[in-house]
Amino acid sequence: MSSAPPPLRGQGQPPPLPGQRQAPSGQRQAPSGQRQAPYGQGQAPSGPQQRGPAGGPPPLPPQVPQRQGQQNPYGQQNPYGNSAAPPPLPEPAAGERNPYGNSAAPPPLPESAAMSEPDLMPEPDRLPDPGRLPDPAALHHTERTRTYPCRACGGNLVYDAASTGMRCPHCGETQPVVGVEGAVGRHDLRSSMAALTQARRESTTRLVGGDREKEVVCQACGGHTTFTGTLTAVRCPYCNTPVQRDDLQDAETRLAVDGVLPIRVPEKDAREHIDKWIKSRWFAPNEFKTYRTLGSFSSIYLAYFSYFTDTTTQYHGRRGDNYTVTVGSGDNRRTETRTRWRSVSGTVHNQFRDLASLANTGLDQERVAKLEPWPVTEAAPYSAQFIAGHLSRTYDRDAQQTFDEVARPLINGAIEHTIRGDIGGDKQDITGMQTRFHFLDFSHLLMPVWLLTVTYQQKPYQVFINGTTGEVQGERPYSAIKIALAVIGGLIVLGVIIALFYFFG
Repeated sequence: MSSAPPPLRGQGQPPPLPGQRQAPSGQRQAPSGQRQAPYGQGQAPSGPQQRGPAGGPPPLPPQVPQRQGQQNPYGQQNPYGNSAAPPPLPEPAAGERNPYGNSAAPPPLPESAAMSEPDLMPEPDRLPDPGRLPDPAALHHTERTRTYPCRACGGNLVYDAASTGMRCPHCGETQPVVGVEGAVGRHDLRSSMAALTQARRESTTRLVGGDREKEVVCQACGGHTTFTGTLTAVRCPYCNTPVQRDDLQDAETRLAVDGVLPIRVPEKDAREHIDKWIKSRWFAPNEFKTYRTLGSFSSIYLAYFSYFTDTTTQYHGRRGDNYTVTVGSGDNRRTETRTRWRSVSGTVHNQFRDLASLANTGLDQERVAKLEPWPVTEAAPYSAQFIAGHLSRTYDRDAQQTFDEVARPLINGAIEHTIRGDIGGDKQDITGMQTRFHFLDFSHLLMPVWLLTVTYQQKPYQVFINGTTGEVQGERPYSAIKIALAVIGGLIVLGVIIALFYFFG
């Protein structure tokens, strides 16, 4: 075997062959995807690969076509002669003009002309409106119920008051409430009740009310969940999955829900309100204060009808103006106040907006009424997403019954107050009034309440929290022992004071 050829000047390895890239100094040429075959061929030669001494380059490839008279420093003829550089450009023929001028080098590139500013791209067309996004509920058509499964862990989403969106209590996954747009619907009371009455005559199905029960199969665990009375959203007693009824919202014999006031008070804040309220009741029994173990505490949406109307009222009555007279003589002389009455009549106008009236029974009506006012104007169009994870009830009294029993007395009271102001004087006596309703509309709304129910000595006590404002109203029992001790303590203090006054007085 012949010895390796001498290196070129200033280099430790031979120059690259034509068509072969030069690897950086001190670095072997990296293969592309796979090991490159030697000599630039697609396949390595058979047998062991040969290398030069001291790890030098492999033997040179077969000779390439050579020009006559040119020698290669490696013992082969170099196509470029004895120099490593390529030969100079050929001289132009006699009478032929050199395209590069007198210089052998090509002329410099012409200066590029100044480029003008490119035209602005046109504004892209607005993407089409996808429309109302679908409710992400899982509908169970056989049971006519719905749940909201979590797409991350398979749990169940609930409406979270803190984030005002859907949240999974297991993995923390959140998603916004979608598909809620537009305004809360309003309906004419007279025509709506006429249509409802006709539907009731034609239908033989009773959905809710009284002892009516609806039993469904929980789609999460297979257990049986029972909706009793007017409950429309409950939790499965076996796996705690929130389940909502769907058959009432579209039923012809029921008034559909128009809007909902989403709950704003989280459970943590609600419990703080309850604790503060209970601790301020000094004479409540200690057992009542352990409500966490004795009672039930849950969030529930109650049914309301909100009324809108304008009224004109004609009235008849009397106005009384007071005056004083002096009567008697001597020691019996005194001043008396008397009233001078005169007949009056007139007309007053009233406007009523968002008059919210409770449509459920079985609750402490007086306590619930003290939760007002409700921010009815902030109600959103109804979506079952707001109810997810909370209890809910439909109405026990329809819109006409609620108006007659709850709203009408409030309207009459407001009209009488206006009439008394119109009559004036010191006293007013209304003998008659006739009210005309220019229109009478209503909306069916759901309002959020935190409800604490504690049974003490076989008697239930209810405490309500307004789910939007945090107002607390409720009833609590009294401890006879604490009251007796307070009376005894008071008597002891009174006895001490009397004794001190007797001895030192």
